[in-house]
Formats: sequence, structure tokens, C-alpha cells
Amino acid sequence: MVLAEVSRREDRAERTRAELAEQTRVGDALVRGLVRAQFALALRLSLVVAIGLGGLPWLFAVAPAVGRVTVFGVHLPWLLLGVVSFPFLIAVGWAYVRLAERNEQDFTDLVQRPER
Repeated sequence: MVLAEVSRREDRAERTRAELAEQTRVGDALVRGLVRAQFALALRLSLVVAIGLGGLPWLFAVAPAVGRVTVFGVHLPWLLLGVVSFPFLIAVGWAYVRLAERNEQDFTDLVQRPER
């Protein structure tokens, strides 16, 4: 009885991998789900970058006094856009890679998960 259950679980995982390889409707739905998750992640992080970097010129236009502040002899807009923006973009890129890999791992776990 136990051997039959193990065999069925392996058959289910093999069947799912075969559906992906043969591009059946089920496999196509699984891949579309992964692509949709990756696209949603890219849109969310693009929004973070657009607000983070695109909001700075808006801030300087709305509050001109902020644009006249100097730090270490450098005007704040130059410092934020010329120096601070690069670590910000690197952090967003790092977050994207980690979250995209997590999406792919979840997809792999789903495909290889035995049926209960």
C-alpha cells in the first residue's frame, strides 16, 4: 500500500513535468502563472523606482527651499540624484533578483510537489 502511494506521487510529478515539456494546457497555465508573477513583481518595483526617483524633482519643484540645501558644499538635488540614486537602484535590483528567484523556486516546488 505504501509503495503504491509513493509510485502515484512520483507519477504525478512526472506527469506535471511532461505537461510542461509538451506544452499542454495545464503546462501552459503553469508557465503563464509564473510569467504573470514575474511581470507583477517587475511592475511593482518599477513603481518604487518611479516614485523614488521621479518624486525628487517634484519635491524640489514643490518645496524650492529643499533644493537650496547644501550638504558638504554640494546642493541636495545633486547629491540625491547623482550619488544616492545609485545605491537605491542597486538595492531595488538586488530585491528584484531575490524576489524573482523566490517566484521561480515556488514554481519549481509547485511542479515537483507530490499530490496529496
